[in-house]
Amino acid sequence: MTTTEKNTAADREVTGASIRLDGVEKLYKGQSEPAVASLDLDIEAGHIVAFVGPSGCGKTTTLKMINRLIEPTAGKIYIADRDVTGVNPDKLRQQIGYVIQSGGLFPHWTVERNVGAIPRLLGWDKQKIAERTRELLELVGLDPDEFGKRLPKDMSGGQQQRVGVARALAADPPVLLMDEPFSAVDPITRVRLQDSLIDIHHKLGKTIVIVTHDFEEATKLGDKVCIFSKGGHIEQYATPAEILANPATDFVKEFIGSGATLAQLSLTRVRDVELQPVVTATVGEPSKDVIARAKAAKDKWVVVVDRKGHPRAWPSVKEIGTVPEISSYSDPRLPVVAPSSTLQDALDAMLSASQGGALVVDGRNTVQGWLRMADVTDIIRGQLDDAQPDEQGYTEFAEAEHGGDAS
Repeated sequence: MTTTEKNTAADREVTGASIRLDGVEKLYKGQSEPAVASLDLDIEAGHIVAFVGPSGCGKTTTLKMINRLIEPTAGKIYIADRDVTGVNPDKLRQQIGYVIQSGGLFPHWTVERNVGAIPRLLGWDKQKIAERTRELLELVGLDPDEFGKRLPKDMSGGQQQRVGVARALAADPPVLLMDEPFSAVDPITRVRLQDSLIDIHHKLGKTIVIVTHDFEEATKLGDKVCIFSKGGHIEQYATPAEILANPATDFVKEFIGSGATLAQLSLTRVRDVELQPVVTATVGEPSKDVIARAKAAKDKWVVVVDRKGHPRAWPSVKEIGTVPEISSYSDPRLPVVAPSSTLQDALDAMLSASQGGALVVDGRNTVQGWLRMADVTDIIRGQLDDAQPDEQGYTEFAEAEHGGDAS
């Protein structure tokens, strides 16, 4: 594996199950052509596989046949080498997590009750459900004490999607199916949800199958990407790097098209780049103490964090010197990325905030360091040269280097 490839199941404990589709077909009543025709597919345990392709290609139908929300017309489906085509579908779905675009939460139930839905059906006791709910809300980045009693209407779209993921994982299923889970949220929230999914996948080792219409998202999330054409025909099933380097068919070449250059940037992660250290200051701390610390480190900028260590602002030493103690001000445009973020994500965050860098935080939203725009653009320029980009694309990234500088 190269340093630009996403970590695979070999790097962690795998709790997921393999999935195998053997000659699976779906012919809807009244249709002369099958939506999916004789599909063979093997998905390794502990991998994320992204289904992508044009509208009507059968990717969502294939996903829903795995948990039999749609019954296959022919063929066999195996999960962990067990034929599930004859299993009671309700029992099967209790063993498979499922996340849809809108989160699918019960609107009049609290977050705690939503997350505990499947464990209650399975007869878990109240204490076990409560403990599992707290554990999962923390895993998806939501404070159980703050969000547990809320109703979905009192949460943002991104927060609802996090609850949807927590609910899907509640009974510890080996397989998680996701149907366009992030397409209804804004671009910044979408990137954060993608990063959270990658972090959760690395920690839990589940088998995840995700349908997306976005090839860039597919290359970011997928250990493998499965590109479908009409009739559920697989045009190529390979790692993102293999698809970008060697498109298998003319259909694949045309499908990835102009998105190939941007997708190439998804092959390098923030974690692959050396971070710069930061000086942190806690809200309420005397400014003179912070300034002394920053000068000793020869830093001109300080990251203000709250008492949980979460970043709030990134002021200069000069700005700090104008007040006696560190302010509680929270900068809504603070550029923040995760180690699993792609270089494209990082560059977008920097340009949106007009900053020459971005803070890097871990899964607990604790600052790990910062990433310089100059380092990102050097890597991007090399990737674009390798990918032989058009002149316009090169010029756009060259111009990006002249944005604001946080150093």
